[in-house]
Amino acid sequence: MYYTDNSILPEYMEPLIITAAPYGPAWLPGDASDIAVSWDEQVQAAVDCYKAGATMLHLHVRNPVTGLGSTNFDEYNYLLKRIKEAVPEMIIQVGGSISFAPHTAEAKAKWLDYDTRHMLTELDPKPEFVTVTTGSTLWDIASMFSPEDIKGTHMDDPKVLAAWSGMVVDSTPAFYVEHLKRLRKNGILPYFVPGHVHQWEIVERLIRGGVYMGPLNMALCAYGGGTLGRNPFDMMYFLQRVPQGSINTFWSSMRGLITYSAMAIVLGQHVRVGNEDNLWGADRKRKTTVEQIEGAVRLCKEFGRKVATAEEARKLCKVGTWYKSVEETLQNNGMPPNPTDFHPGFLTWPTDGKIPQPVIGGDSHPIAACLNAPAPVREAQAKLMAGKK
Repeated sequence: MYYTDNSILPEYMEPLIITAAPYGPAWLPGDASDIAVSWDEQVQAAVDCYKAGATMLHLHVRNPVTGLGSTNFDEYNYLLKRIKEAVPEMIIQVGGSISFAPHTAEAKAKWLDYDTRHMLTELDPKPEFVTVTTGSTLWDIASMFSPEDIKGTHMDDPKVLAAWSGMVVDSTPAFYVEHLKRLRKNGILPYFVPGHVHQWEIVERLIRGGVYMGPLNMALCAYGGGTLGRNPFDMMYFLQRVPQGSINTFWSSMRGLITYSAMAIVLGQHVRVGNEDNLWGADRKRKTTVEQIEGAVRLCKEFGRKVATAEEARKLCKVGTWYKSVEETLQNNGMPPNPTDFHPGFLTWPTDGKIPQPVIGGDSHPIAACLNAPAPVREAQAKLMAGKK
């Protein structure tokens, strides 16, 4: 990302895209005053967010009977259809984690298996985006929570909080290479969610290797516990590393999100607000998702930056756009061309999209995996040794 003399003046900035995240999959009904449970409430949440100024909706689905996050794809399709009918202009961004919420003390936060997550590429009606992770990592959303943040919620239980603290994003090449293929086949764009610059580097390699050829929409994630934290220098370095043509949204948690949102607005980037990430206002009082959207709109107005309309947001995100070559992708995303002798390495190896067998390893030292190599490696080694006899 490159800034010139006028880049920090609001009249030279893109209109602000506000993403609303009103479905709070981490929370139970009652944890926040605006947790939508019934189908009508979930649809109305989207309508209210759109009317308040949000043009993109981060979607999770809650089962109205249980009050818990849904993993039923019929329910996903049902809610998608109803929301698209209610607010057809709104951009839908489906959360690629599906449902990972641990709502009992014994449960552990985890992402669903690869085959189940691949089903997101077949949603009908199609969303405009599905979020995609690149690289497995700890994603401890609770690492920066204060006692005040969780007071009166189900996370006030130390055992439940510990379960959330153990959430690991499982995203190996076997997942994201296959997932990107299926998304393209079905005409759904990925919304990348790197948690640090090294996961962005994976995205860059996917582009340079021809695995992904489309516009670059990303969330720069700062939840701590495996992702960026609240050190603004880290976020600025992250922003410095991403290309000029990318659309970047700052994601964080609780009151830290308010600060990062202000940074995003004055730096010409984009914001996500809502009860999925934050329950507070700048006045240290609880705020609903709609109130948080209104706060972002108000701050944008005071600064002098325009808030994007749905049509402008679609154009900025290049919804429905795909490229036909690596060179076209690099050029349109503001990235330098590949060196003429560039080799994509192992990025394009074939995969069935299933979770690979875990490496047989002992202690926590990285070399343990090499000492107990996977079966294909052992077979190759056996053939090599046999040839030397």
